[in-house]
Amino acid sequence: MAKPRVLSGIQPTGELHLGNYLGAIRNWVEIQQQYDSFLFMADLHAITVPHDPTKLAANTYQVAAMYLACGIDLNHATIFVQSHIPAHSELAWLFSCITPLNWLQDMVQFKEKAVKQGENVGTGLLTYPVLQAADILLYEPDKVPVGEDQKQHLELTRDIAARLNYLFGKPESPVLKLPEPMIRAEGARVMSLADGTKKMSKSDPSDLSRINLLDPPDQIQYKIKRCKTDSIRGLTFDDPERPECNNLLSLYMLLSNQTKAAVTAECQDMGWGQFKPLLTDTMIAALKPIQDRYHEIMAEPGYLESVLRQGREKAEAIANPTLAKVKAALGYSVPV
Repeated sequence: MAKPRVLSGIQPTGELHLGNYLGAIRNWVEIQQQYDSFLFMADLHAITVPHDPTKLAANTYQVAAMYLACGIDLNHATIFVQSHIPAHSELAWLFSCITPLNWLQDMVQFKEKAVKQGENVGTGLLTYPVLQAADILLYEPDKVPVGEDQKQHLELTRDIAARLNYLFGKPESPVLKLPEPMIRAEGARVMSLADGTKKMSKSDPSDLSRINLLDPPDQIQYKIKRCKTDSIRGLTFDDPERPECNNLLSLYMLLSNQTKAAVTAECQDMGWGQFKPLLTDTMIAALKPIQDRYHEIMAEPGYLESVLRQGREKAEAIANPTLAKVKAALGYSVPV
């Protein structure tokens, strides 16, 4: 029996950080033996905001290397570059023609990012959820790993698929399968070191707000020393008045592979002066094997090229028939 399929991706817009690892990649590693995983670098999405064209390709390959360094196994997963599969862009156009404009204008992330960009906001920022729907539906996955903040996007994806099925399919034979969300309870939202109420993000202007996966030990130590805390002695989870405390304890729990109860017992009487060095040492130890493997992979560009070439071939073998199925439902002629 074929394994159920999952699909996910990350934008190559800068160094990956602990939020990317604990909120997504580590989850992919943990489930990869149970699923047929398709994991991509979302480089088409990377240009919805101003970007540096001299760095886009290099960043894309670095993210691919980081997937492998974090433990993605090519016996269970396919790694590919989004823009290497033209079907993504073509299906996005087809979807955009059946997606009501108000569906996109209601997306929370568009509203938030459009405010930041002002009059220079690009159309791509409005329509990228349609491209995201194409990314997902091309591979007809059973599950899509998402954080709580991405649930709205998957709901839109399901709405677009349902609309296509209603308009151009038949009740007994829908054109596209509707995927289900896979939401991880712990680690799904790693918060900023500068503000425990905001998600850790590559777009934050301050590098002190995040731990990058390639940060050297001295940089990790400096960032943990400088991170925001409070003046209360004793460390506890889930206190709404202490978001930074909850975030740092969660990081320690996840990186040390302990239970919440064990960390609570260990840290409940600690002060920050005792806990921060503990968190720092744990973080450095957890990231060292990832960093070592990453540098090994980047030293072999031929290997990485072969991984992405094979990934493209496997991805196209699924994406192209799905695109053809949608085009046939919409009434397009088959090329001779």
